[in-house]
Amino acid sequence: MGFGDLKSAAGLRVLNDFLADRSYIEGYVPSQADIAVFEAIAAPPPADFFHALRWYNHIKSYEKQKASLPGVKKALGKYGPADVEDTTGAATDSKDDDDIDLFGSDDEEESEEAKKLREERLAQYESKKSKKPAVVAKSSILLDVKPWDDETDMAKLEECVRSIQADGLVWGSSKLVPVGYGIKKLQIQCVVEDDKVGTDMLEERITAFEDYVQSMDVAAFNKI
Repeated sequence: MGFGDLKSAAGLRVLNDFLADRSYIEGYVPSQADIAVFEAIAAPPPADFFHALRWYNHIKSYEKQKASLPGVKKALGKYGPADVEDTTGAATDSKDDDDIDLFGSDDEEESEEAKKLREERLAQYESKKSKKPAVVAKSSILLDVKPWDDETDMAKLEECVRSIQADGLVWGSSKLVPVGYGIKKLQIQCVVEDDKVGTDMLEERITAFEDYVQSMDVAAFNKI
């Protein structure tokens, strides 16, 4: 995963292709992911890479606010398409992992005692790795749900939205926001597990309440 060397034309081409159908490196708002990639680029991309140049100029406008953008900045190799080799530097294992010699020495034959010790350490290492809790990727999503008109029962509309239940979906706070002509939209927060719930599923389920819902839009999307 990664963009390769972003100081080279090849790396900028990967970035440009990646941004062809995206506004940001992650999600729907500028975040620390954009700042991490922006800071790895030596200069504005050439005009030929217009998607990358558009994104670069946009993120540059947030230079004074970059510290306040959401998210946590990660290693550069954690961003970008999955099928590109990360050339930003191999990740180092933890100190405990470095202390374990998994394969022994190639310079001399192992004694029975050394072989037994190596196998014990390997077993301890595997046991330690298996006990580490899996990291569950989650996102916080703010949805705008629009009714047909000012006569739509907004309490019933919200009740319908909250009736949608799924593994990995938790509904949060909500409020009604005026949009004009006496019409108000429902703005509602939810937290989802990325592997289980997506915005496409939410849109399909919410707009199925066609007696109340005209449309649904994603107002904000942030990784947690």
